[in-house]
Amino acid sequence: MFADSHCHLNYKGLIEDQEAVLARARGSGVGVMLNIATREREWDDIVATAEREPDVWASVGIHPHEADQHPHVDTAKLVERARHPRIVGIGESGLDYFYDHSDRDRQQASFRAHIAAARETGLPLIVHTRDAEDDTLSILRDEMEQGAYTGVIHCFTASGAFADAAMALGLYISISGIVTFKNARDLQDTAARLPIDRLLIETDAPFLAPVPHRGKPGEPAFVADTAAFLAKLRGERIEDLAARTADNFYALFSKAVR
Repeated sequence: MFADSHCHLNYKGLIEDQEAVLARARGSGVGVMLNIATREREWDDIVATAEREPDVWASVGIHPHEADQHPHVDTAKLVERARHPRIVGIGESGLDYFYDHSDRDRQQASFRAHIAAARETGLPLIVHTRDAEDDTLSILRDEMEQGAYTGVIHCFTASGAFADAAMALGLYISISGIVTFKNARDLQDTAARLPIDRLLIETDAPFLAPVPHRGKPGEPAFVADTAAFLAKLRGERIEDLAARTADNFYALFSKAVR
């Protein structure tokens, strides 16, 4: 069984034919999917999908791109919404200095609010970071000193040193279809050595379709292709990698039940 630890089932590219998307995922051996929130207006629909589909769970959060538009979404609002039984994670949140769609100070304030919500609820934090390694790590460390929390660096593309530092804080690392890209040698080198007990896999669908699906909208079904590539890269049996990463999913997102 594969666990797609990060997808966007309610995004354009998947929502138009969500039933068929889910059927293809299940047919590819995907046993659980985490449907990720990025904007407040999505929350109700994302939760509704999780309520309707027993193998789909939900998160609640604001993407760093959206931080400027959501100054009212504070820790208390996240904590309140996270009480829903189908919400198992906080995020995605973090820092994105590549696009800078939101003010960096606002991104950082939103990120800290999400971390505080993760700490208060006991739910794992889902971290987005791009071109912001130093500030992301500084905030993660600073907040960890204020009280422990769990989490995952999603769609990991950062340096090996960043992976080591995140794991030293107790966080997991999630690998997406980017690892299958020809120009992803540094990521492949890091993914090959990640400890199996800290490893998750994801699609970030409808984005980042892996080889051999490049150019198509990503789907949760494609996590099987990423897993196959990753297993070969690491010299492991795909069945073992699938089982261990699924176990890791349920260990981290412990509010979800098999």
